[in-house]
Amino acid sequence: MSQNLEVWQRGPLPDINPLLQPVAHALLQAREEINVFMTDFPVELLWARPAGMASVGFHLQHLSGVLDRVFTYAKGEGLSEFQFSQLYEEGKDSVQSYVVKDLVNRFDKQVDQALKQLKVTEEATLTEYRGIGRAGLPSTVIGLLVHGAEHTMRHVGQLMVTAAVLKNGN
Repeated sequence: MSQNLEVWQRGPLPDINPLLQPVAHALLQAREEINVFMTDFPVELLWARPAGMASVGFHLQHLSGVLDRVFTYAKGEGLSEFQFSQLYEEGKDSVQSYVVKDLVNRFDKQVDQALKQLKVTEEATLTEYRGIGRAGLPSTVIGLLVHGAEHTMRHVGQLMVTAAVLKNGN
């Protein structure tokens, strides 16, 4: 029966602070939904933009990239050159070398990294200031972690709608 329940309904996750459980639950839910929804998604539709919407390929790239970037800021670190190169690549239709499974695997690994970070995040640090980007826009550790989960779920919803439209040819 627990397989039919959403992740948050299955109970607490081991080794994750109770305050961060909703973040972990959302990320695991996103991973489950993406893995199910992207099964057998045709690679030739990966970069299609129905009605000018962002492509499924963009969403898959962005899901991994934004989670990586936001969690990096939560650690109080700046972005690496590799992270900037991934940001630049997001949504570029010319990036045709990807296959759906590669992008899904990339997201799965990013969720694993995020969960590891959640496990070692000290509760005492949750309200600490964290600057975002070169401008140092103000946030906190918990603000960034929650935003990472919320932003992820928003893009999962957009991805699912776009993929459904493309699969059904509407």
